[in-house]
Amino acid sequence: MHIRTLTGGFAAAVVVSLSLTGGQAAAAPSAAADAPAAARVLTYDASGSAEFRSAVDRGAAIWNESVDAVELRPAATGQRANIRVVADNGWPRALTTSLGNGTVYMGRQAVDQGHNTIRISAHELGHILGLPDRKPGPCSSLMSGSSAGTACTNPYPNAAEKAEVEGNFGGALVGPAPTVRAGVIVD
Repeated sequence: MHIRTLTGGFAAAVVVSLSLTGGQAAAAPSAAADAPAAARVLTYDASGSAEFRSAVDRGAAIWNESVDAVELRPAATGQRANIRVVADNGWPRALTTSLGNGTVYMGRQAVDQGHNTIRISAHELGHILGLPDRKPGPCSSLMSGSSAGTACTNPYPNAAEKAEVEGNFGGALVGPAPTVRAGVIVD
């Protein structure tokens, strides 16, 4: 448990005064404090993803369903995208330039070996969102990638992977609002 004292003599005086007179102190709700933080929007350009276009769109939708701090949207025509997605004949990979920016390669080599295209897409987008490979790993870990085997088709991040992305983009889950007791915030 962490305890912090209120700063500002006025707030402490009001709390103490009201408690001595039997009144109740209540903080006025703040719209800014109560409103959820807006998601950081990242755009992606999948125009070069060839036969993987629907898998890329589904991979982005899975991340949008899974986290609140970031949202992946297709780039508008002529808009410079944060993420470029292209198809090639190599192994799938992501080259990041910074958090939320880079290029995803949807490599046909893994698909030819039997790996699931949507899992590949979600996994590679996970790299752009700041997640490392976690190999070897179970199918329940999206970032275990190919080490989970070709039978693994799970395209969803697990709880730890979701939490890491939330933290990367400033949307880490915050505990309940602190309780104020006689000028002390207890959380």
